[in-house]
Amino acid sequence: MKLSNSHALILVTGAARSGKSEWAEKLTDQMGLPVIYLATAIIDPEDPLWQDRIKIHRQRRPENWLTLEVSHNLAQTILDLETNHCVLIDSLGTYVANCLEQNDDLWQETQDQLLYSLQQSVNPIILVGEETGWGVIPAYKSGRIFRDRLGHLIRLIGAIADPVYLVTGGHALNLKLLGVAIN
Repeated sequence: MKLSNSHALILVTGAARSGKSEWAEKLTDQMGLPVIYLATAIIDPEDPLWQDRIKIHRQRRPENWLTLEVSHNLAQTILDLETNHCVLIDSLGTYVANCLEQNDDLWQETQDQLLYSLQQSVNPIILVGEETGWGVIPAYKSGRIFRDRLGHLIRLIGAIADPVYLVTGGHALNLKLLGVAIN
């Protein structure tokens, strides 16, 4: 499969440890462009397990990738990037978590700005986003807000992205080819 290096918006979604990031990284190779990696995670020096996960991602990335840490202002960063690059954003879940303190109105504005930037960018963009809500309803309000915001954002991006991959068990399925849009 050869992807076009013209404007493309690709969504890679799936469960934890399903292979989402690895699949997204493989897709960058098919673009034939230099890669800008937008890392949305906030490094927490008090959380060694989180640091280990970040370390694994860093070790997998080629040295020639430009990495920018973008915990907030993702939309503006996308608009400000140099052209003729493939942009890999990993991940939407950590970005939503970073914005969890926003009230509903501010979150709506943040979400709208992100969608606008994705549609306006001239660079191909690959987004990694976690699927939530396939299990127990979170017991805490913040967990429910996170699940609902991320689920809604993934759905909105899925409507404008092509292809949309679901990664599970180390296999990627192109939902635009196999699925039927419900909207």
